[in-house]
Amino acid sequence: MTSFTAACIQLRSGKTISDNADAAEDLIRAAAKDGAQFVQTPEMSNVLVRSREELLERISDAGDDKFLKRARALAAELGIYLHLGSLAVLAGNGKVANRAFLIGPDGKILATYDKIHMFDVDLPNGESWRESATYEPGTQTVIADLPFAKVGMAVCYDIRFPAIFRTQARQGAQVLTGPAAFTRQTGQAHWHVLQRSRAIENGAYVISAAQGGTHEDGRETYGHSLIVDPWGAVIAEIDNDDPGYVLAEIDPQKVADARARIPAIANERDFVCCHADGLKEISA
Repeated sequence: MTSFTAACIQLRSGKTISDNADAAEDLIRAAAKDGAQFVQTPEMSNVLVRSREELLERISDAGDDKFLKRARALAAELGIYLHLGSLAVLAGNGKVANRAFLIGPDGKILATYDKIHMFDVDLPNGESWRESATYEPGTQTVIADLPFAKVGMAVCYDIRFPAIFRTQARQGAQVLTGPAAFTRQTGQAHWHVLQRSRAIENGAYVISAAQGGTHEDGRETYGHSLIVDPWGAVIAEIDNDDPGYVLAEIDPQKVADARARIPAIANERDFVCCHADGLKEISA
């Protein structure tokens, strides 16, 4: 497989889908003009609304989502692979799907992925999040087999659950993804180490576009969209929370090289976990 240029688009999405689509399109066009062949946007690219009621009023099902329609037309016009980190779309059961879309250079949807892990936490600064109250979690991991690489799909909080990424790597994924809307607090503490850890332990690239800044609904996200290489080095980063884009070359051969140097996947062994109180004392 040959090298290709990937781009992360950093957004500060608000409540109006058309405005968010305008902002994303400008940055996607600029990244493609700079040579990007694979472009990724953040989680919740189409809308960021904390109120469940207001969110349900603004979104539609995937077939009618205006952001997705524009993205498909734009991918076809520019001839790029466009990975929408996720959109909020109706799930059809009174809940919302946090759904990623991978669009081909012909505008067709090649793969979708629904975020598996729900961010249900109470943070030390008083922030409280209950994604499970609004969103329907996904149940399966997804790998897209593109001409230049196998790409594993995940979203935001998934990055804290290594099993998803290990499963994808075992199945041959060379590029892992974690598009996100990380809170400022958790991002400052853990964003970089989580991205680098998933890259190092799997010998894979990690591409993670992010939301950044203070949003219309009052939330604050960390930004710092980045791309990590298979040895764990950050090779591209927007080092702030402002909208923009960043590019890096992705070379699948470096995945093979990293996995040969540290064959962690090949060296894995099955094991069982025993409680110490179930073991007999061994005499010296």
